[in-house]
Amino acid sequence: MPGAPNCQMFPADNVWNTDISKLPVNKHSATWMAKMDASTTNLHPDFGPDEGGYPYGIPWTVVNPKTQAFIHLSFEYADESDRGPYPFGPSTPIEGGLNASGDRHALMVDPATCVLYELWDAHYVSRSASTAGSGAIWSLSSNALRPASWTSADAAGLPILPGLLKYQEVLSGKVDHAIRFTAECTDDAYIWPARHEAGSCGADYPPMGARFRLSASFSASEICKPGSPYCSQLAVVITAMQHYGLMLADNGSNWYFQGSAFPQWPITLIDMMKQIPARDFVAVDESCLEVGADSGQASAAHCPKG
Repeated sequence: MPGAPNCQMFPADNVWNTDISKLPVNKHSATWMAKMDASTTNLHPDFGPDEGGYPYGIPWTVVNPKTQAFIHLSFEYADESDRGPYPFGPSTPIEGGLNASGDRHALMVDPATCVLYELWDAHYVSRSASTAGSGAIWSLSSNALRPASWTSADAAGLPILPGLLKYQEVLSGKVDHAIRFTAECTDDAYIWPARHEAGSCGADYPPMGARFRLSASFSASEICKPGSPYCSQLAVVITAMQHYGLMLADNGSNWYFQGSAFPQWPITLIDMMKQIPARDFVAVDESCLEVGADSGQASAAHCPKG
């Protein structure tokens, strides 16, 4: 992890880090796809260069545990939030900026303990009076999930950071994890590895935790013009979507996928990703990967072969 070289982004066998390119198609795939308007919608990167003077996307930070104060916050959903304390302060990056009115996510990693802290609707007031809608704490060396039916800083009760597309990993040539995305309307249910639902649209709609995979036949050449310097970077993203897919983690616009707030995202690459058609995805059935209901560990031992 950049800034925390001794920390991994969850174990290698965590479901976020598991290749799903060979998994069977979910029997509900066609129905879910229709409800998300897949036939007429392209993907939309929910991040990009500066917007309104602040990087567009979800920021995260590696804190200095020797200088960053750890504080307790008051939570709107205190009964489903981890009490803390959290390494949260007046300079902690907030999604949308300090004056934002949106989700106001704050994601923080302690490099000394490899612990991830995530807040939703975070507001720093003082060390004794700061608030958030909800909060979750994750050990990055563990596959443990949140208690069943608990939210997190995400509607699905999942961690946010492992599902963000980061430009540094695109530049490295390999993205080896699922990418978080949203749907406008979802079922009032969740499936593994999600732990919480926030939907109201019924069983024909996808549940939180549903995973979608891009067709193996889709190529960057369908979007990129020959000679474009960003074709190779687009290919990295496409390969990730073919092997690790998209994880439904929140309500929002259909087929919006999330990335880190980083001012150097190339607008040309962003525009190319907006041309990836949702119709070329399918929902996969990853139930065979589940080792235990309370664990994010994934094993293909019981999955169909071939």
